Amino acid sequence: MLYHLLYPLHNYFSAFNIFRYITFRAAMAAITAFLISLCVGGLFIRILKRRRMAHLPRTEECPGIYPKKEVKAATPTMGGLIILAALVGSVLLWSDVTHPAVFIVLVVTLYMGLLGLYDDLIKVRRNRPKGIGGRTKLLAQCLIAAGVGLYLFIDPLRDTSLDIPFVKHPLIYLGWFYIPFAMLVLVGTTNAVNLTDGQDGLAIGCVIMTAIAYSILSYVTGHARFAHYLGIPYVEGSGELTVVTSALIGAGLGFLWFNAHPAEVFMGDTGALALGGAVGTVALFTKKEILLLLAGGIFVIEALSVLMQVASFRLTGRRIFRAAPLHHHFQLLGWEESKIVARFWIVGAVLVFVSLASLKIR
Repeated sequence: MLYHLLYPLHNYFSAFNIFRYITFRAAMAAITAFLISLCVGGLFIRILKRRRMAHLPRTEECPGIYPKKEVKAATPTMGGLIILAALVGSVLLWSDVTHPAVFIVLVVTLYMGLLGLYDDLIKVRRNRPKGIGGRTKLLAQCLIAAGVGLYLFIDPLRDTSLDIPFVKHPLIYLGWFYIPFAMLVLVGTTNAVNLTDGQDGLAIGCVIMTAIAYSILSYVTGHARFAHYLGIPYVEGSGELTVVTSALIGAGLGFLWFNAHPAEVFMGDTGALALGGAVGTVALFTKKEILLLLAGGIFVIEALSVLMQVASFRLTGRRIFRAAPLHHHFQLLGWEESKIVARFWIVGAVLVFVSLASLKIR
């Protein structure tokens, strides 16, 4: 909004020329999103508490993790509404919302957020800890993911190539297979973030780190000189997504203010699905899909731990981990929650550094 209203004035006042710079708007988007989160966070938490928007964890899947005296039954969920308000509000203010990539990222984020909100409401209002059925949720995610994949396939400004990290120039062209690949990336990221959301500050901290990585990746991918120098595919217009990822960083930091241990609010599926959708879509539009395995490595590890646990139990009747996702395994080993979160953040930060190093090591 501010971009469209104020930048045209640079013809009369040169000071307004600053709105053309992505770096300036990205910084302001992060600050704005952070301030919005702080301003609306307390109000949202009070409303959620007043309406008793809290539900019991699914303790039957991980017995022993939540002793009865420690069940966080009074902590409200659906805190993802705070993130959505800050993210969307900041992006509308500072980005070029007419840009297709920005518009689609916002649509996917809101769609996934509304899907998560519906899931959370069923858990709370109907006392159904599992929410909507897994197949129904997966189908809803696949629909929007297929739409994104189809758009990227038919867009004449894009191709179906995959950039391989640590390798210079070689690209893999998928053709029609890019559509199911895009669906896998988007749906997989969404559910991986959801699985990681199990301890105070864990998921949002990892999302912030991943968003920092993609802020840099978006900027260099959309800058012709930087892309040529680094030997990575140049994606016209992807630099505008730097504003979106920066807003995501600010919104995440603001939410972490309330979600840090001991959490005053949980993001719920409302936040987890929205964040996963945002990160996955940005990865697709910047053609850094495979690099998401590193930049979002904690989400990959958490998702793999669940897949390995389920496969092992069904095939052999034995469990690999004491509980899954992986953070629950360490909790049953006796680690304090704050220590688990801090160490997962450390690993996540190291993986982000490695993903950024791949830009030069090719």
